[in-house]
Amino acid sequence: MPEDMVATTPKPGTAPAAAPGPRAYVQEAAGLVLLLALAVGCFVILRPFLAAILWAVILTFSTWPIYRFLVKRLGGREGPAAVVMTLLVALVLLLPLVILGSRLAEGVVGLAEGIRSLLQQGPPPPPRWIADLPFLGPDLTRAWEEMAHDGAGLAESLRPYVGPARDWALAQGAALAGGIFETAVSVLTAFFLYVHGTAVVRMADAVFRRVAGDRSRRLMEIAGSTIKGVVHGVLGTALVQAVLATAGFWVAQVPGAFLLGFLSFFLSLFPGGLLLAWIPAAAWLFAEGQREWGIFIIIWNLLVVGTIDNFLKPYVISRGGSLPILMILFGVMGGIIAFGFIGIFLGPTLLAIGYSLIQEWGKDEDAPVPGGR
Repeated sequence: MPEDMVATTPKPGTAPAAAPGPRAYVQEAAGLVLLLALAVGCFVILRPFLAAILWAVILTFSTWPIYRFLVKRLGGREGPAAVVMTLLVALVLLLPLVILGSRLAEGVVGLAEGIRSLLQQGPPPPPRWIADLPFLGPDLTRAWEEMAHDGAGLAESLRPYVGPARDWALAQGAALAGGIFETAVSVLTAFFLYVHGTAVVRMADAVFRRVAGDRSRRLMEIAGSTIKGVVHGVLGTALVQAVLATAGFWVAQVPGAFLLGFLSFFLSLFPGGLLLAWIPAAAWLFAEGQREWGIFIIIWNLLVVGTIDNFLKPYVISRGGSLPILMILFGVMGGIIAFGFIGIFLGPTLLAIGYSLIQEWGKDEDAPVPGGR
């Protein structure tokens, strides 16, 4: 007798199991609806903090070896080690952003005063180096002098742009304040991840096993190695850019070259952030009459410092995983477009997991069939 028939044949003296009725299906459907509603509610509540939570996970994962070292040095006490580690992360990430925000606020106030003075009194006489510019020097000098003599006309021509410029400055200030708040939430979340990191990893492993089965451990390893590669690529590229920017400031004899280089390390982590470091330096050089060095700073930062990350970052990230460099480049660029700055980490990680799944499924298809057929 076939096994399936034996398995389904009821034992003597027992009634066959009754098929689930409509009421059971309704209860099961209601349970699924409630579970879906709960998931949606949790997502809506956590949505404003998702980026901060992802940042906290990345920070905790990338600095976990340092945390375990602190735990050993403190006699196995995880609480004090988590406090020390959180303070270190806040010192490295949060403090520079706060300093940068205060400096930018002072700069915006000074810029507003300068614009108000420009509208009321007109521009100062043109500097001498403008007249020495080839081809355009005399024309620029003549136009500058005309504007200086016609302060009312200049004020009237610039007035339509004052409102949009003010709105843009306020928007940038709000974005910076939001970034500082998000970083503060990430640092606070990282503290709890340090304390409960082992339990969180066990829970994540159990969830992934239910979803991905035997492939879960492999996928987690791929995600971990990709995140490490991205962290090393982002921080390593930022360090190289900061060193190159510092060298340029030092050669051009810009005051505070090493401080500007230190700020360049953090500013390079944000798209277009390096502009906040080298544009004021170039403007100072032009104002001091050192136009050659000002042009050097512009060319050096545009062609060298600002472009090296397009090649160095994908290469370093690809060394940390099995994803090709082209896919890394697509992952970084597409991730930034889709998710913002956090997409630098999400894009390559998602592509690496998808690439690994495609490779494994391809191997399964090519596997020999038992019996040689």
